Amino acid sequence: MDLNAIYQSIQEDLSRVKECLRSIIKVEFPWLAKQLDYVVGGGGKGIRPALTLLSGKFYRYNLELLLPMAASVELMHTATLIHDDAIDKSMSRRGKATIFKLWGGEPAILLGDYLFAKAGEFVSDTQSPRVIKLFSQTLATISSGELNQFFSAYNLKQTRDQYFKKISGKTASLFALSTESGAILSGAPEKSVRILRDYGHYLGIAFQIVDDILDFIGTEAELGKPVGSDLAQGTITLPAMLLLERSPEDNPVKRRFENRDDPDNIRQAIELIRNSPIVDECYAVANEYCAKACQHLNQLPENNNREALLKLAEYVVARNR
Repeated sequence: MDLNAIYQSIQEDLSRVKECLRSIIKVEFPWLAKQLDYVVGGGGKGIRPALTLLSGKFYRYNLELLLPMAASVELMHTATLIHDDAIDKSMSRRGKATIFKLWGGEPAILLGDYLFAKAGEFVSDTQSPRVIKLFSQTLATISSGELNQFFSAYNLKQTRDQYFKKISGKTASLFALSTESGAILSGAPEKSVRILRDYGHYLGIAFQIVDDILDFIGTEAELGKPVGSDLAQGTITLPAMLLLERSPEDNPVKRRFENRDDPDNIRQAIELIRNSPIVDECYAVANEYCAKACQHLNQLPENNNREALLKLAEYVVARNR
């Protein structure tokens, strides 16, 4: 499925979002300019800014407000990735060396903080107290979600409810910010704001579940990072959780957490998950959340953008299938 086809109605405006992002590179400090160029000049699917623009197309499409909001959610996303890499000591992402690898942990944390500040500056251009407050609440939710993941690392006694709560804070909250802010800034009625917020929330959960699947079934070239990275960092995701449920005693996930120096347990876990029904079961759960995301979209005005949201949900669960 082609994202460019899904983004057809907003393709030109997504290019303008990229121009907004590149505008932050113009700083006097050469080191900072180099770092900013490295992190905002690259690729990425642009799903979050696309969600803001698509969600803003059902009522009054005001680019003067939607462009800075779309840039803001993308900067917030980029900042969280930089912080994640610093905390996890990750060496690569999307096939590129991380800021952590190139310049170290402290500069990575500070650069992430700078991007959060710039994201706040962009969102203030919307001149919407409601959206500005929503931005701050989402940042707090993401931060608490990351803390939850950090303090639950290498903990085998995690439930599915805890897993879904964690990914709701870590991933789905930013998807929901993207869609809810787009709806608010377009002057959507409250019912439509709720529908689009819920769409973003459930789509974000599905997106993270598929990411967690790909961490086991993808290749390093496809992922842009080592396969099994989550398990290597002590993070239990849905595939690993299902594997533990099947074999609670003799299990490579359990052995990995008990002996972090033996990488063979990660290899065994990857192999067991790939050669079991677990992958299909996880995709089925992701499909359920995509269905929840789309269940009320038919109550929005009928246009090409509604179809784009439906197609985007299909794209999320079709990755690597």
